[in-house]
Amino acid sequence: MTSGSQIAWDDTVLPFQLDRSDIRGRVVRLDGVLEQVLKQHNYPPVIEALVAEAALLTALIGQSVKLRWKLSLQIRGKGPARLIATDYYGPSEDGQPARIRAYASYDAEALDLGAQPFSQIGEGYFAVMVDQGQGMLPYQGFTPITGGSLSACAETYFAQSEQLPTRFALTFGKSSEPGRVAHWRGGGVMLQHMPKAGEGVAVEAGSGEGGLLSHVDILSGDEGEDWTRANLLLDTVEDLELIGPQVTPSDLLIRLFHEEGPRVFDAQPLRFGCSCSEEKVRQTMSIYSQKDIAKMLAPNGMVTADCQFCSAHYELEPKTLGFEATND
Repeated sequence: MTSGSQIAWDDTVLPFQLDRSDIRGRVVRLDGVLEQVLKQHNYPPVIEALVAEAALLTALIGQSVKLRWKLSLQIRGKGPARLIATDYYGPSEDGQPARIRAYASYDAEALDLGAQPFSQIGEGYFAVMVDQGQGMLPYQGFTPITGGSLSACAETYFAQSEQLPTRFALTFGKSSEPGRVAHWRGGGVMLQHMPKAGEGVAVEAGSGEGGLLSHVDILSGDEGEDWTRANLLLDTVEDLELIGPQVTPSDLLIRLFHEEGPRVFDAQPLRFGCSCSEEKVRQTMSIYSQKDIAKMLAPNGMVTADCQFCSAHYELEPKTLGFEATND
């Protein structure tokens, strides 16, 4: 829901292009969406930080991909933070909002609450999955957990899997604005160098950590100078500008990149949204026999299921489930 006090540019992604160079980008602002994602669960602060960062990345990456249906991020690690999972559902029609959801799985006893959130992931991988819907082949890309942040992992993914130099600048936290209760708010900027038609990169080993590719392996000459200049300008951004209660996305772009000729496009609205339903629970249960279903009963004699993303609770009559069920 949008409250009367919500800022017009909250929960949006604004695409832009820097006309002086072959660089495109996005500005994201999450307010109600981030609050709804995190209030579904009582996460410890280190897990909240990981989920918030992943949600911002999902909004930026999802809007940069021409989606028919869904983009997902999965961060899996061998540390206490075992899984951070997000979904971005593209708009069903022009002008409609995209939907985001996210959740985390973690070992509460093993968490170090005083440590940096990223250190709680440990060894693992960062995955991007694109599902274009029925009849289309899904896409999956993976890169190792590296670089000290989820943003750095995403940058490595684009360099390694797509050969696209990419940069993220993100910030998030609980905001205490006058007249409003403390609530989650986040913002960020994504820069990405646009590929030229017919050009590719043939580099077997990069200069990044563990031989992974980075922008210096992909760009050179004038393109490399343009990319470096844009990144130096982005380095000047302040956290309050990224979160943006007082700074519109367009004003932020002018402040950062006015000499680069920023050109903005239509903003994409965002909202929290989950795709769970009783019908999907029934479909999941259809692979089990009635004998198997009988072993899943809760103390009240019903089969129960909880959505990990939105905490929705379902209770189903066991006689209506399984491949031997007769729904008379």
